[in-house]
Amino acid sequence: MSGPGAGKAPAAVPAGGAQGGAAQGRSVPGGSVPGGEVKNRGMITVCLMAATIMQALDTTIANVALPYMQGSLSATIDQVNWVLTSYIVAAAIMTAPVGWLAMRFGTKKVLIVCAAGFTVASMLCGIAQSITDMVLYRLLQGVFGAALVPLSQAVMMAIYPPERRGQAMAVWGMGVMIGPIMGPTLGGWLTDTLSWHWVFFVNLPFGIATVLGLAAFMQETPTQPSMRFDWFGFAALSIGIGAAQLMLDRGESLGWFDSAEIRAEAIVAAAGLWYFVVHSLTAERPFIPIQIFRDTNFSVGVVFMFVVGIILLATMALVTPFVQNVIGYPVMQAGLLLGTRGIGTMAAMMVTGRLLGRIDARLMILTGLILSTLPLVFMTGMTADTPASTIVWTSIMQGVGLGFVFVPLNTVAFATLPARYRTEGTAVWTLIRNLGSAVGVSIVIAQLTSTTTLMHARLTESLTPWNLGLQFPTAALVDPATTTGRALLEQLVTAQAVIIAYANDFRLMTFISLAALPLLLLIRVGKTPAKVDPAHAVAD
Repeated sequence: MSGPGAGKAPAAVPAGGAQGGAAQGRSVPGGSVPGGEVKNRGMITVCLMAATIMQALDTTIANVALPYMQGSLSATIDQVNWVLTSYIVAAAIMTAPVGWLAMRFGTKKVLIVCAAGFTVASMLCGIAQSITDMVLYRLLQGVFGAALVPLSQAVMMAIYPPERRGQAMAVWGMGVMIGPIMGPTLGGWLTDTLSWHWVFFVNLPFGIATVLGLAAFMQETPTQPSMRFDWFGFAALSIGIGAAQLMLDRGESLGWFDSAEIRAEAIVAAAGLWYFVVHSLTAERPFIPIQIFRDTNFSVGVVFMFVVGIILLATMALVTPFVQNVIGYPVMQAGLLLGTRGIGTMAAMMVTGRLLGRIDARLMILTGLILSTLPLVFMTGMTADTPASTIVWTSIMQGVGLGFVFVPLNTVAFATLPARYRTEGTAVWTLIRNLGSAVGVSIVIAQLTSTTTLMHARLTESLTPWNLGLQFPTAALVDPATTTGRALLEQLVTAQAVIIAYANDFRLMTFISLAALPLLLLIRVGKTPAKVDPAHAVAD
């Protein structure tokens, strides 16, 4: 079912009678007063920032707690990573109908329901007793959390006059960036001081404050009850993505296509995605118009962003357990070490916003890609003796690299896209980035599990009582002829197999990152892009 306005994203909220309303006395989310001021603007801003930080924080706060969840929930390493991928995929899919929901029911209602639902889902995650419960609650958390960031941005744009929107977006963008920076550190502190359950319970005060504040200070926006949404296209895409992600998450443990379940999920994924493409090509108003992909820069940027999405979260999903399980850093110290990547990203994004008008965007993307890839090369050589300084400088360098990619890539991708498609383009942009993150995590964890098993088998092939390397006096403790020796030898072999598996994963990530380099040749920069606020680039 399609119709006018199908697929509208959050940008439609200001357009629906809110944008510019402060100056003309029209209805805006905060209400207007004579003279063009918006009532309760400061309190609304605080509530929106709380919602933004709450959602952004949950993208990374659970990372350092995953090893503790794994033991508590009796899950394997690939199962516990569903805690990450389920949240990301749910949030990615539910981004598409956010604009329609806001225009149909009102921005205030949608924000309050989503903030309350996100808070309740967070509490359920904190009391989960099994990996199945946790994944279901994280899916619920992602569904409700999808609307918080885009609608917060839309309302911020609506309640501030044009001359102050740059400043407002800078403040709002800081909230988006604070989440990934604070996540590992706060998650480590909460897990170390209390327990992993508190990485979810911490959302309770933010959620209550957001719900009560929005209910008290924000006024409802105009609604369009007759607006329709392309539910058929959305359902097809959601089913296709969900089945594909389930296949990637469960494939390693079930033997991939030797399993009837994996074959069924592959068929459902292919059918859903095929129907979505056919529907988009034939429907009058699909929620993602195919015409947006006729813009070369946008299409290339989408592929590039998929690769960046892989690097963004898959690297963190690898480094976090490596630092804790292989090197042996305590959870608090691990959180501090990993939090440095966010600092590098924030610093780089501040710089790139100033450089965009002076340096070719393609050169900045190339620089960012190189800075993001070099740490992966060094990570292939990490061992159990890797010092903290190496973790810090590789994290900071990769953070700087990602910052140098995000802003110019966003600018180039949307510079030539017709204005009528920018709303849908933003939805696709967010969807592809989150999909890259989810697919990347699934691939590297599946690769880690299978390679560990393979390397363990290969290393044990030569470990026999007749191996000369085990007959020296220094090797007496690992004598395979004794029970103690076999136990110690098993620990050593397993540790080495894990290190080799991580090295192979980092090497795979390096190749994926380098594969994006040729895409730079397809980007067209006819003129120097306009200067872009780095906070706005983060939002997109």
